[in-house]
Amino acid sequence: MSESKRTLLTIGVIFIVIAVTLLLYIVGLLSWTLIVPGVFVFSGLWILSLGIMRTNSSGKYERSGFSTMTLGLVAITVGGAWFLFSINWIYSLIVILLAAAGLTIATALQHK
Repeated sequence: MSESKRTLLTIGVIFIVIAVTLLLYIVGLLSWTLIVPGVFVFSGLWILSLGIMRTNSSGKYERSGFSTMTLGLVAITVGGAWFLFSINWIYSLIVILLAAAGLTIATALQHK
């Protein structure tokens, strides 16, 4: 898939992410303080899928698919930790530590 098609697809997905997050707020599943973390989580899922699409087709000076997937996991972690911070800050600390451990292990296994 060419880069311009991915860019146009990403713009469409951003609109869908914002619409779904606002819909979850309107329905009452999210409070207004959790709209931004919801956008982070859904955007992270999209970035993760972009990384999966890019695993075999990264160019010489482009970001690798693994790096893009890592960025997606970081966005999901930030959104999830922000959401859990509204419940208890210890949960968000646990999520951040687990994500850091998982990314460290995945990076170590990739550069074997």
